Amino acid sequence: MKKQMVTDKQPTDFSITQFKEISTWVTSVEDLDQLLELIIETATRMMRAKASSLLLVDQKTKRLYFKVATGDKKDDVKKFEIELGQGIAGHVAVTGEPLLIPDVSKDPRWYKEISESIGFSTKSIVCVPMKIDGEIIGVVEIIDKTDGSAIKDTDIKLLAVFAELAALAIKSARKIARVKKENKSLKEALGSQHQIIGDCIALRKVITDAFKVANSKTNTLIVGESGTGKELLARLIHRAGNRRDEPLVILNCAAIPESLLEDELFGHEKGAFTGALDRKIGKFELADKGTIFLDEIGEMSLSMQAKFLRVLQEEVFHRIGGNIPIHVDVRVIAATNKDIAKEVAEGRFREDLYYRLNVVQIRMPSLRERKEDIPLLAEYFLDKFKKEKGLSRLPISPKALEKMMQYHWPGNVRELKNALERAVVLGNGREILPEDLPIFNSNPNPPGFEVGLTLQDAINGFKKEFIKLNLRYTGGNRSKAARIMGIQRTYLSSLISKYQIQEV
Repeated sequence: MKKQMVTDKQPTDFSITQFKEISTWVTSVEDLDQLLELIIETATRMMRAKASSLLLVDQKTKRLYFKVATGDKKDDVKKFEIELGQGIAGHVAVTGEPLLIPDVSKDPRWYKEISESIGFSTKSIVCVPMKIDGEIIGVVEIIDKTDGSAIKDTDIKLLAVFAELAALAIKSARKIARVKKENKSLKEALGSQHQIIGDCIALRKVITDAFKVANSKTNTLIVGESGTGKELLARLIHRAGNRRDEPLVILNCAAIPESLLEDELFGHEKGAFTGALDRKIGKFELADKGTIFLDEIGEMSLSMQAKFLRVLQEEVFHRIGGNIPIHVDVRVIAATNKDIAKEVAEGRFREDLYYRLNVVQIRMPSLRERKEDIPLLAEYFLDKFKKEKGLSRLPISPKALEKMMQYHWPGNVRELKNALERAVVLGNGREILPEDLPIFNSNPNPPGFEVGLTLQDAINGFKKEFIKLNLRYTGGNRSKAARIMGIQRTYLSSLISKYQIQEV
């Protein structure tokens, strides 16, 4: 008797262990079919059922089909489908309420054709719904007990737990599939003229961050040197988000005189000033429901910053000369090539506006920080210019590529593009040679190489910039950066703290 009691406990103990294991897998679904089979097989074993099934609703046909089945006839039963409302499973799929049927022969809802056609006798069934966010997506059912005992109310509660696990697994799988689809669509969209080229670690981190903020309304500040592609990143964020079908309005604050910037942003009413012959709709109003990208935001005057801040806070503005409030729903992406934190500290940029814009900050790396992308960029631009000139073949000579790799590129990607365009137009038409490139190998002095610094100050300046360079290269991964520099991660962390290096 004692031995029998231990044997009876083993399946339950094993199932509980496996149950905990399943729970940790659900949110990181790799193979949905395998995971659902494991969930249902564990439920069958734990509840000592003769057979069990997981049926899903096909939204197009409005029928239930067998996704997973256990028992002697599991392969046969998977050939059938059930109408919504048909049989016990169909009834639960419609009502969303669990059912325990002690004797199916006495229940008018019993759909016996399946059992009879496959030669599987059924006496009792317990069936519970699977739901995602309140929507019924299917049902889970068990049939009879292997020892002939009656199915109890406690079995409903236990089966409901497994149904919830299965629903979570399906929800996670759908989310992963949706993200993959969005990523694929975005990559296809990047095949257009506004493509971001490169595969270095720093750029991959930038694009990953862009995906993360794309579907939110969160204000985003893109920082980086001129020519790094800040506008391209803003376009990517807009296209990847749920505002992709709405307007993307772009305005370069540095290109608009201070006296006209307010008019460009908010528009004016007819007669608002001399020359205002008609009503003008401003950029903010044009961007309603969509995105506005304000490049070179650091060039905005303090008085204009105050007006802009009020619009960000209230999402309401007035056209110049108007008294009717204009309500807008606009996602703001701003960009600057300035050290905006320094601008705040020196009183040239409002601190409250900075914090309002800088909810998320993404830094575009300079070209000298991603030199491994130069060959990719060069080929991309070269293909474009070759097509424009009608050339079928125009390779870059090894020496020309070497010159490009050694150059500092103060103008970043924009300078590289212009250099290659000139080389195509003015070159010999057969091969890009070093002399075709309007660049000079004159790197600026490294950090700390300034007259007037002490040796220790120069060393500290170099260390700080060297650490920042490696952190950018590894996308902020301190462990990888430490390995590259040949130091311990703990020592790197202490240096980051010592030199007050912000996250990159």
